[in-house]
This record gives sequence, structure tokens and C-alpha cells, in this order.
Amino acid sequence: MLPTPSVTRRPNLRLNAVSAPTETVFHAVLLLFSLFCVVPFLFVVIISFTSEESIRQIGYSFVPQSWSTQAYAYVFRIGDALWRSYFNSFFITAVGTALSVLMTLLYAYPLFRRDFRQRHFFNFLSFFTMIFGGGLVPTYIICKNVLGLSENYAALIVPMLFSPFNVIIMRTFLQTSVPTELIEAATIDGSGEYHTLFRIVLPVVKPGVATVALLNALAYWNEWFLALLYIRQNTDLIPLQYLLMKMQRNADFIAKNSHLLGAEAANVAVNLPSQSLKMALVVLIVVPIACAYPFFQRFVVAGLTIGSVKG
Repeated sequence: MLPTPSVTRRPNLRLNAVSAPTETVFHAVLLLFSLFCVVPFLFVVIISFTSEESIRQIGYSFVPQSWSTQAYAYVFRIGDALWRSYFNSFFITAVGTALSVLMTLLYAYPLFRRDFRQRHFFNFLSFFTMIFGGGLVPTYIICKNVLGLSENYAALIVPMLFSPFNVIIMRTFLQTSVPTELIEAATIDGSGEYHTLFRIVLPVVKPGVATVALLNALAYWNEWFLALLYIRQNTDLIPLQYLLMKMQRNADFIAKNSHLLGAEAANVAVNLPSQSLKMALVVLIVVPIACAYPFFQRFVVAGLTIGSVKG
């Protein structure tokens, strides 16, 4: 009976495996980068809970002399107006993001289709608006006088519906992730254009849709200039950012002109948390949108790596 030859087993090595020291360096670099991103926000949170007297004495510090919730008490003092502005911001962000993503997808899909004859013209038309704009005054006249965008939610949603940059992103996702053969097979099977787009193409480009949705959500959530332009009388429509900006502006005005407003205004200015108030406003604005980011994270990561490996 012949002896069985011994088989030397090699350790399982991944194609992208790195050595232990290199992996440790990568972890250290990523940890350092994460600290650079997180520590400034933690610093803002600490300052928002710092008393105004401590800021006057030692300035901004990770370990203040005394803690205080005076800044948040000043913000929440306005009561129902704050929660109404929160609702407005959430409503504007949700509706605006949904409509903007739909418009972006409907515009980018024909630009992706090579059998669409006018795609070069419409591609140039969207790109042209990235370089040349009509200006603030013509935009204001058209939106308010022609389209009637004033004192309503549409004034805060419609002007930001279309973004040429998002169209380019969506078109790139379509080009890199949707093969032409998939469209041709759907057409042979008798699928219509809308059925092909929403039932066949859309599931493939979910990372692109999530990326564009996140960009739109950030833009709508941080927008306050449209409220300044088109909302003058109906204060129930103003978003959170505009309300908090008005509060900060009023606080700065009282602090700088207290000597001109009398003794009562001077006493108010002394107890006004002007510095910690700025940080409290940042926390109130950033926290909601930061909580929404984890829902988009896995799609965004997939979107950033799409096209790097061809199947």
C-alpha cells in the first residue's frame, strides 16, 4: 500500500489582506480622523451647557467653571413657535427631498438613454445653469410675481427642486450601474418606459437615489434664505433655521445696544447667554439631521464604491 503524500495547507489569505502592523496604522489614522470629526461637536455641546459667567472669565473650555442650561431655557421660552418651526422644517425637508429626487431621476434617466436624440441638448441646458444664473432680483420677481410663491410652503420648496449637480450625480450612477442590455431586455418583454424606470432601473440605483436624497435633505434642512425672501406676514410657516437666526440676531442687537435702550435692557443684556446661545442653536439644528444620517449611511457607502468593481 503506497503511503499517502502529505498535503501542506496554506493559510487562507484574502486578496486585499494587509499585515497586522499596517492594519494597526490604518486603525490609528481612522481613529484620529474620527476624533477630529467628533471632538469639535462635543466641544460645541459643552459650551452650550456652560454658564455665561464662566465664558467671560476663562473663555471656551472643555472643563468650564460652572454649568448652566440658561441658553436652552432662553430658546424653549418661545414655546409653541419653536415646535411649529420644527414641524415646518421636517415637512419642508421631507416633501422637498421626495419631489426633488423624483425630478432628478426623471431628468437624469433620459440623459442616460443613448437612444434619446435630444439628450445632448438637455445635458448642456442643465450644465449651462451651473455656470450662468439669472441673479437674485429676476429670480425673486419670477417666483413671487409670476409663480405666486409667497406666504406658502411652495415658496420654500419649489425654488430648490432642481439641481444640475444632482442630475450629474444621478446620470453617472445610471451609466455605471445599469447595463444597456437590461433596458433592451425590458423593452423586448413589452415593458413601458415608466415601468422600466420604476420597477427595473430604480432598484438597481438605490445607492444613487439615497445619495441624492441625502444631499437634498441637507440643503432643505439648512435653508433659511428663502424664508427671509418670501415669508413676511405668515410667521407660522417659517422653518427652524430662520427662527433661530432671528433669535440670535435679536440677542446680538440687545447685547450691542443695551446702553441705548435703557436700564431694563441693560439688565437683560447682562443675563443674556449670548455666547452659549450660539452653541445651543447649533446643537438644536445639527442633532435632527445627524440622527437621520445613519439611515442613509449604507446606501451612501455603496454609492461611493459603485463602479469600482465590474461584475
